[in-house]
Order: sequence, then C-alpha cells, then structure tokens
Amino acid sequence: MKLNYFFRGVLSSFIILAFVQCESKAKETKPATTKTQAVTSGNTSSAKLNIAYINVDSLLMGYNYAIDLNEALLRKQENARATINEKGKSLEKEVTDFQRKIKSNAFLSEERAQQEATRIQKLEQNLNELSNRLNNELMVEQQKMNVLLNDSVTNFLTQFNKVKNYDMIFTNTLNDNIIIAKPQYDITHEVLEELNLRYKPKSK
Repeated sequence: MKLNYFFRGVLSSFIILAFVQCESKAKETKPATTKTQAVTSGNTSSAKLNIAYINVDSLLMGYNYAIDLNEALLRKQENARATINEKGKSLEKEVTDFQRKIKSNAFLSEERAQQEATRIQKLEQNLNELSNRLNNELMVEQQKMNVLLNDSVTNFLTQFNKVKNYDMIFTNTLNDNIIIAKPQYDITHEVLEELNLRYKPKSK
C-alpha cells in the first residue's frame, strides 16, 4: 500500500529552517589602505559551512511513526467513505421508490406526495451535511497529525544537531530545494535509524 504523504510539504518547510545557526563572532576590522588590500581581504575571509540534507520521501516511507499516522488517517477516511456510501445507497432506494409511486399514482393525495418529496429532500440535505462534516473532521485530523509528525522530527533534529553541529540542514524531495548534492551530505539513513529507535508505538 502506498503511503498518503499528507504531511510532506509541511515537514519540508520545518526541516529546512530548523538549523540555521546565527552565532556571530566579533571581528576586528581594519580599514583597507588600498583597493588591492580590500580585494585580498575579501578573498581570504571565506568560511566553510557544515551542511547536510534529508530526503523527505525516504524519511516518510521509513519512519514508523509516519507510517502509523498515515494508516490511522486512511482508516478514518475509509470509515467515512463507507458511511457516506451506505447512506447514499439508502437515499437512492428512497428516491427510486418515490418515483415508482408517482408513476403508479400510489399516493392518496397530492399533499401526501409533496410531504414524501419534502422528506426525501431533507434526507439528501442531511447526507450532504454529513459528508461535509466528515470531510472537515478529516482535515482537522490531518492537521493534527501534521503537527505531531513535525514536532517529532524537529524535536529530534534539535537534539541530534547539538552533537552534529550542522550549520544548516536542507530537505530534498524529488530534487526540490536541492538540484545536485554529493551523497556524503545525505544524512537521511542516519536520522531515520535513530528516529525509529526512539519511537515506541502504542499497542493497537
């Protein structure tokens, strides 16, 4: 079963800005006496950044917490779909029965037929309201899961980086944010391994 990565974009935005270290050190600056000295000074003051990147697709595919959250959301989606389908079939049966009675003049009066039509319209309205409510509940649940996953990953990376001391950690999803990068900067496997070691799933 393919994962429904509902949190991919949000997770990427959290990771990419999580580790920009802004430690500024006071530097003594001397005014350049000549134009040549100024250029030379600029060329010799370059600093090397300690950077890494994480492939979000691989992280979500392998992180057990992300998998559990995704499966929980899929179950809620399936339950909602089953409820709507069941009530939709019941409504369809009501409409078919009503049309049959109209054609066969089964109603004792026009008023009684109108009452039945109003009742069916109310059923349809209720079904639409239920569908909207369930959709809204799923959206809220999805947002909650986004927050849970983001908190899990970013909290871990904050502690992780106290040891690794990266200046910046990027995300790479289908070459978003990073077009070309050497494999040595990919820390996805290391992060994923430690995340899964820390994750203690609740009994289902």
